[in-house]
This record gives sequence, C-alpha cells and structure tokens, in this order.
Amino acid sequence: MPSVDFSLYLITDRHQLPAGRTLGETVRAALEGGVRAVQLREKDLAAAELYPLARELRALTRAFGAKLLVNDRVDIALAVEADGVHLGGHSLPIAVCRTLLGPDKLLGVSTHRLGEIDAAAGAGADFVTFGPVYPTPTKLPFGPPLGPEALAAACATTPLPLFALGGIGKEQLPPLRLSGCCRVAVISAILTAPDPRSSASTLLRLLAD
Repeated sequence: MPSVDFSLYLITDRHQLPAGRTLGETVRAALEGGVRAVQLREKDLAAAELYPLARELRALTRAFGAKLLVNDRVDIALAVEADGVHLGGHSLPIAVCRTLLGPDKLLGVSTHRLGEIDAAAGAGADFVTFGPVYPTPTKLPFGPPLGPEALAAACATTPLPLFALGGIGKEQLPPLRLSGCCRVAVISAILTAPDPRSSASTLLRLLAD
C-alpha cells in the first residue's frame, strides 16, 4: 500500500490564479514552501490540453520529491507516470481504478458523509478528503458546510488518512486541530495568496504545532 506521507494537499484551479501568474510558477512556489502533494484538478480541460499541463507538474513535483495525483483521469495519470488519481462522485468505481493503476499508486477519494468514507475504505482507497468543512464557492453543489463537529466524528471513526477540505486557511487550522484533524487540502489558501511559498510554509508550520 502506498504511503500517505503528507499533511498538506494542494488542489489546483487555474481560474483562481491572480492575473499574470501561471499555474506552473504557483505550484513551484508552493513546492518551495514545503508542499509535497499536488492534485491536478482542471476539470474543464480536454485531454489534449490537460496532458502537457500534467507533464509540467510531473516534472516539477518530481524535482521536489513530491507526489502528483490527477483528478479523475486515469489515462493522463498513467501517461505522465503520476503517483495516483483522485476520484470524485462521478468517477469510475474505486475498484476499477485500482485495477487499472495497480497496487502501488495512490487513490484518493472525495467524501461528504461518514458513510462515504467507509465505502471508500472498503473499495480500496488510500485516503479521503472530507468536506466542505467551511463555506467555499467550489463546494456549493455539495450542500451546506459540514462544520468542525462532523469533521471530528469523521476523524474519530475513519480507518483512512483524512484531509479536511473546504474554506480552509491558516485561521481555521487551530479549531481543525482541536477536532483531531492533522491533514488539510487547500486551493485558494495557496493559489490566491500574494506569496504562495510563504502561505504553504505557514500552513505546514501550523499543522505541525
């Protein structure tokens, strides 16, 4: 079983980048700040556009000894020799992806209820994201925020490494830590920050405290 040896999981969304900043340079800055896992999540790109971007991020993550996962696209992940795939609610079944990827690749799964965590664990997932914990525009389709109480219940019962997701920045980390959560997935906290490197470093420091 591959190791989930990271506490901060950066998810990409190039539409949130400040004007004039590329995804590649932002991810590089995050890696310089200590990020060791990146999910390429650009769901509106066709394969022909996603592939070169995945190759770029694969080269970057490899240079920093970090992991790259690709959202949904098992074919792109295999083509660029990514470290794994992250699956959502409309993806291929977890067991099918595990067969395609083999036992040594990471499989992350998005979850929004406690029962989904148990199902992901039983199907062969290596870790889950859980949320939205706080309000966030990217997770509006999944309903109202679950809150720290639901997160605490999930952390207390899940057999898998769990990453809190949704509206998380440095201000939210102390209450999340009190909920028993020591891993977070973020988008805007790093991508929209004036200094992505410093933001990543600060988040990692607060997670380690």
